[in-house]
Amino acid sequence: MHTETAATQPARTSRPPNTAPRGVPPEIERVNRMVTPLLHRAVTEFDHRLRPVVAHHFGWPQSDPPPATTSGKMVRATLTVLAGECFTDDADAISQVAAAGAAVEMIHNFSLIHDDVMDGDVERRGRPAVWHEYGVPAAILAGDLLLAQAPLMLDGSSASYPAATRLLSDAVTRLAAGQMADLSLEGRAQSSPDDALAVASDKTAALLACSCELGALLAGASPEATRRFNRFGLHLGLAFQIADDILGIWGDPLHTGKPVGSDLRNRKGSFPVTAALASGTPEAAELARFYAGQGPVGEEEARHATDLVTRAGGRASALQEIERFGKLARAELDAVRELPVERVAPLLSLADYVASRNH
Repeated sequence: MHTETAATQPARTSRPPNTAPRGVPPEIERVNRMVTPLLHRAVTEFDHRLRPVVAHHFGWPQSDPPPATTSGKMVRATLTVLAGECFTDDADAISQVAAAGAAVEMIHNFSLIHDDVMDGDVERRGRPAVWHEYGVPAAILAGDLLLAQAPLMLDGSSASYPAATRLLSDAVTRLAAGQMADLSLEGRAQSSPDDALAVASDKTAALLACSCELGALLAGASPEATRRFNRFGLHLGLAFQIADDILGIWGDPLHTGKPVGSDLRNRKGSFPVTAALASGTPEAAELARFYAGQGPVGEEEARHATDLVTRAGGRASALQEIERFGKLARAELDAVRELPVERVAPLLSLADYVASRNH
């Protein structure tokens, strides 16, 4: 465990120099190369009838050699590894942390496969969603396999194993509750920004908080530092989800892999929409009528709804919330005084990327 004291460390800053987001951070690419072989090795042990279904979701070819990366963003595994590296350089400990990152990614991808079934989304990461390619039963079973495998990725002999598995279990419990709440907001014109944040806290932020806490826990951080890293992940997760909400409305399909106005087509109660609905503007009233409608939404109707959300201030409010939660996240890292700035710089860089990504 790293033990440099506050008295000897360099002065802390809320954001280190030269960390403005430019494309995918190298930390994500590095962790992807660490974690993907662990995921691939586990998936090769799956039932041969479901193995190609999971491989399709991850964007892996059906032939050797094993893939070097997945097509996902790998944000959660990167958070796990970077959190662990804040507290240790020990190779064995980092291996345990990387395995925990793979476990978190399995949970995340289980939720994506099932979410696409529930939402009826036909595309994921620029290719057919699993259910659309292989059918709903195969998609459900593929997600179930990933969920069941996740805790098995952890080192069962580790003294932290019981606490680590409990963290994963608690995150899944919150994730399920958040997804159910999210479904209940679809088509509701009365939902509020607080409703959207409550959903985001469970559906998205809980798993990011788990990722950060797992990394710190397995690297031997103190209980206080571990709690701080949990809260860092929670605030970052809220910023992440709001950024995702922005992409779900205004994102470029070439970058997001989803159709134009995907969330509006599904009448999702995302943060920009709820902020727009709460604005009391004429555009809010028209948007409420759109959300009260039934049936499929065409491209032109989705574009008009997008314009209503923009003019009602939904996008501006979302950007303000991303900035607010980003500051709260960085404040949690600043409070862990035993860590010098160079130790937390990669996490701060990742936080900037999360808040400003285009995919």
